[in-house]
Amino acid sequence: MATSAASLSLSFFNSSIFLPSSSHKPLSALAPKNSLKTSKPLSVSAEVATLPVLSFTGDKVGETFLDLKSALPDTARAVVHRAIITDLQNKRRGTASTLTRAEVSGGGRKPYPQKKTGRARQGSTRTPLRPGGGVVFGPKPRDWSIKINRKEKRLAISTAVASAAENTIVVEDFSDEFEKLEKPKTTEFIAAMKRWGLDPKEKTTFLVTEVANNVRLSSRNIGTLKMLTPRTLNLFDILNADKLIMTPEIVDYLNARYGVDYDGETEDEEEEEEEGGVEGEGTAADESSDAAE
Repeated sequence: MATSAASLSLSFFNSSIFLPSSSHKPLSALAPKNSLKTSKPLSVSAEVATLPVLSFTGDKVGETFLDLKSALPDTARAVVHRAIITDLQNKRRGTASTLTRAEVSGGGRKPYPQKKTGRARQGSTRTPLRPGGGVVFGPKPRDWSIKINRKEKRLAISTAVASAAENTIVVEDFSDEFEKLEKPKTTEFIAAMKRWGLDPKEKTTFLVTEVANNVRLSSRNIGTLKMLTPRTLNLFDILNADKLIMTPEIVDYLNARYGVDYDGETEDEEEEEEEGGVEGEGTAADESSDAAE
């Protein structure tokens, strides 16, 4: 069980997206023949994956499908790589700081005379050549954040989830089963994982709509397990997982949010309408105040 799971690992360096493929052309072949030609827009494909649905006892009760947008094989690695680098780099706080020789306190007096000592000349005890001195070209606080297009980030997540379909299973909502327990128990959660064919030693990511209290307490001591909701869904945990576990509600959410039929313009239009409504209210308030004056 562990050998087969290791061969299908979806970790960052073992994911099928990042493995070299014979279909990938060398850079010389990808170079444009005519530099005046404009680049083509990012191509998107869609593949339907069938996923088994298991009950809480581990029995197969049906099947469901996952129909997500995914980048073409030629561009999938670049899209996912750009998105993961953006996520990891935006997590950097950028607070590392060092002091130069001008910022270190002390060192204003020449330590010893220039000549007749037989020693190398020194003008300050805060030179970078001495202990306690300044740092040459050391880090200073900076902003590491970079931007990525919203559609490109969404495409990267859907591509990663689609590539993990072969290691994904769907489990019926199990929150009620753990709420029936008198107190949370990690052994109960591990037993449920084994019924679903999961190894507690493997990195497993659960995608659920909402994490119940007993589920959170029962699973928090499992170091290889991650519990994600639509709000905390991120690319790194998807790529870093060996197994993905979803609920039917999450499958419907992914198909609606990252599927072929999703149109991002609706969300943008709603945001614009909200901003316009706030501005309109402000203008009406200004006019009423002017009339009162």
